[in-house]
Amino acid sequence: MGTLKTEPARTRPDLLAAPVAAALAAWPTDAPAEVDSVLVAPIDAELADTAEFCAAYEVGLDESANCVVVAGKREGVIRYAACLVLATTRVDVNGVARRALDVRKASFAPMADAVELTGMEYGGITPIGLPAQWPILVDARVVAAPYVIIGSGVRHSKIALPGAALAALPNARVVEDLAKPA
Repeated sequence: MGTLKTEPARTRPDLLAAPVAAALAAWPTDAPAEVDSVLVAPIDAELADTAEFCAAYEVGLDESANCVVVAGKREGVIRYAACLVLATTRVDVNGVARRALDVRKASFAPMADAVELTGMEYGGITPIGLPAQWPILVDARVVAAPYVIIGSGVRHSKIALPGAALAALPNARVVEDLAKPA
């Protein structure tokens, strides 16, 4: 985990967005990873973007995952999903993600919508604590990672957790080839 100084996330709500802290407080006891294996580390908020973060904290791009919110419309209703992919890849928005949302066309959700609907900061959105009705599409490569670094809902910290724990999040679905090489 590079030079990050981690500690159990549930003990540091000051480093988490409110929906993330709430989700950790309700972490299921039968999850594939104990809540205390979900770690958090403070970072410089100016270095929250993936490339800068990885370089500054000596974290490999293959250990870092990005969560992006995609949206599409069907029968006049906007459908949202979170897609989690390794930083060495990019989401197949108009292929795999579009089909998973069951819409004709999908795109990245507008930043203002993503921030408002998640209660998280742009650049820190994470799959932990998302709206309950949203599907969370997790690329199989993320789940296979022993540990992965993701957002914490805020720009001034990052979460580290076993990749397998992400597959157990509410509404999570592991998707083969959700991502393409970057």
